[in-house]
Amino acid sequence: MMQTENIYLIGLMGAGKTTIGRQLAKAIHAPFYDSDKAIEEQTGVDIPTIFEYEGEEGFRIREQNMIQELTQIDGIVLATGGGAILTEFNRKALKENGFVVYLQCSVDKILQRTKRDNQRPLLDTKNPRERIEALFAEREALYLSCADFKIETSSMQSKNVVQSILNEYNG
Repeated sequence: MMQTENIYLIGLMGAGKTTIGRQLAKAIHAPFYDSDKAIEEQTGVDIPTIFEYEGEEGFRIREQNMIQELTQIDGIVLATGGGAILTEFNRKALKENGFVVYLQCSVDKILQRTKRDNQRPLLDTKNPRERIEALFAEREALYLSCADFKIETSSMQSKNVVQSILNEYNG
């Protein structure tokens, strides 16, 4: 069942990229990578610390370098950071090197999934709902422009999401 084409997962934080990515990788016997975790391993610090010292701009540079590195590996499943699609370089690298799946999720479900997570610097705000809505408005068109397949993850069980992705991927 292993194909040489990569599967890249994009979408807002809390959409399920890491959870779905791990299950997808297991299902097709492929290595799983999470670009944020790879950045943390490379730098030795967590994402909030990078944001604190380098700001979002510094993080985005690190993210672009990591996306460039990871999209050169064949036969992987990659969960990208929610903002990876903000740079044209990343969108192009993802589209040219794999099957891109947009995990779309409702604002309510994202709030529910991320409410106890203090590792989300973009949600370190007085009004997380407003912030998620703004991120959705800013990024939705970019996600759609990049995606080969879009699936709603708000209410579907992860195993069903994985099966739908595999059906489309193997289609």
